Amino acid sequence: MEIKIIKIPKIEDPRGNLSVIEKDVVPFEIKRVYYLYDVPAGAERGGHSHKEQHEFLVALSGSFDVVLNNGKQVQKVTLNKPYEGLLIPNGVWRELKDFSSGAVCLVVASDVFDEDDYIREFEEFLAISST
Repeated sequence: MEIKIIKIPKIEDPRGNLSVIEKDVVPFEIKRVYYLYDVPAGAERGGHSHKEQHEFLVALSGSFDVVLNNGKQVQKVTLNKPYEGLLIPNGVWRELKDFSSGAVCLVVASDVFDEDDYIREFEEFLAISST
């Protein structure tokens, strides 16, 4: 599985658009959904990697940057469209920053919360990713 932007089906209607995330949109079984909101100016979220879990991030409202590091390369992706999501496989360090006012980040995850699946120390992540 690779880091990539995935288009979410968009049904356009003069009364308002509708987008749907179903099993054919993300390449994993959805086991948890959560969202980040009211992130204060200058605050950062993320700052971790997962051993097994995959995630799919969507900017439901506003925008934010996702800085991704696979241990060899760093890339920044700006999410700002509610009909596009960012697929982040396991083994990728992520930092979410530069949230606009009113931004909402939806996270669709392949597993339920398990603290043992998190790598929260960057040096540990680098040591693991280099093996």
